[in-house]
Amino acid sequence: MQISAKGEYAIRAVLDLALQRERGLTPIQEIAARQGIPQRYLEQVLLALKRAGLLGSKRGSTGGYHLTRPADAITVGDVLRAVEGRSAPFSAQRRGGRDGGGGDLVELWEEVSQAVSGVVDRLTFGELAARARERRSTARPMYHI
Repeated sequence: MQISAKGEYAIRAVLDLALQRERGLTPIQEIAARQGIPQRYLEQVLLALKRAGLLGSKRGSTGGYHLTRPADAITVGDVLRAVEGRSAPFSAQRRGGRDGGGGDLVELWEEVSQAVSGVVDRLTFGELAARARERRSTARPMYHI
């Protein structure tokens, strides 16, 4: 499975919004800075997520983006499909050489595709946010003073 930069940025942006949910609207500049994503590219990603109904936004100096549903109701699969297309990036791709080989592996790639789809369709941003918060709360400083 390969996820494009667009797919990865979309996942990182939605997770950022899930972690910032209690703040309300989050400006795109803050998301871009925290996630290390070029703002111009992030604008395109967030627009695709907004078109898919996963995000809402408000313009102006007090504006920003927000999740339109609870983080527990948005899966990684929802986000990937919004930016990559209906079956991408976990559809089984035809693999074979010039001679058309690879037909013996079709079932294998289908099983892999179904397994990946199962994971991304089960994993919600509520779960990812909880994991991130847990990691942050148990992180220990490198140096003790």
